Amino acid sequence: MFAERTGYIVWFSDSKAARGLDKYGTLHYLSRKMHYAVMYMNSEVAEETVRNLQRLPFVRKVERSYRNEIKTEYEKNVPDKTRFYGL
Repeated sequence: MFAERTGYIVWFSDSKAARGLDKYGTLHYLSRKMHYAVMYMNSEVAEETVRNLQRLPFVRKVERSYRNEIKTEYEKNVPDKTRFYGL
């Protein structure tokens, strides 16, 4: 139903020109102070889109975000101590 999305961090040198990055995917966040943008795009066309982004004159570097690969389900190995502090 939903397309697989991949996140990318785009480092740029010109913040005014970086506003046009929304043509290449969904622009999630744009930091004018630190000169980077977080954007998401479909995984099927991501490689071609990254090549097109790297050709832009104001883009310094494009990095892939590893947020999808971070484990978000945690285990609790420490026993619960709240029962010892009850009234």
